[in-house]
Amino acid sequence: MTQKIALVEQKIRVFLKYKTLLNELVVRDIKVRYRKSVLGLLWTVLNPLLMMCVITVVFSTLFRQNIPNFPIYYLAGSLIFSFNSEATSNGLYSIIGSASLIKKVYIPKYLFPISKVLSALVNLGFSLIAMFVVMIITGAPFHATLLLMPLPIFYVFLFTSGLSLLLAAATVYFRDIAHFWGVFVLAWTYFTPIFYPVTILPSFAMKIMQLNPMYHYVSYMRDVVLYGTFPGMKENLICFLMGAVALVIGLWVFYRKQDRFVLYV
Repeated sequence: MTQKIALVEQKIRVFLKYKTLLNELVVRDIKVRYRKSVLGLLWTVLNPLLMMCVITVVFSTLFRQNIPNFPIYYLAGSLIFSFNSEATSNGLYSIIGSASLIKKVYIPKYLFPISKVLSALVNLGFSLIAMFVVMIITGAPFHATLLLMPLPIFYVFLFTSGLSLLLAAATVYFRDIAHFWGVFVLAWTYFTPIFYPVTILPSFAMKIMQLNPMYHYVSYMRDVVLYGTFPGMKENLICFLMGAVALVIGLWVFYRKQDRFVLYV
């Protein structure tokens, strides 16, 4: 037990030692993404707004009787889902893309996928501005439960971090995962009720939907933003456990395989 505590303390000290480097990696990712872009970071606000306009025109007509305030319904779900898809899609290339640095100096390798998650988190923060702007324009009420919005973001951060670590490690050995993941995310998008009401699904589909982690995170976000309700203890426990389990599995796989990364990158 004492050895395990000492090991955890050592990992924390290493993390704190390289915290500045992690910050630099996050800043670099953001700068590279918007390099030579005239509007720069403003795209983190404009992009969800433009997508919302397109989706609203197409789907609000289909579901206008089922979904009140469709723009907020869509944004509350899509921003959470986009954070996950952006972080994981960038994270799976994080080790391969840093091969030259990994071969030259010692750096805790988990910093690379985690930096992708954090840079996506920064983008999410800016994108939330777009949602608040639309809430003002549409006259949506600002419920007190908005103060609880960090909770679903924290839960999905845990889940996304674990998934990114797992994908980053797996992609080093199986490069085809990078191609498969794009198709999987597309299918995952349609399997998550982002632009359609979950009420249109038959009962057997709802049972399957309960196994979709992003369904829980998207629903949680809508509860605190759009409906002004706080999910019960059971839903909080489900969201936390899904995130924690994903993180533990991701860390376990990553640490078991990281010593051999240098042979494959």
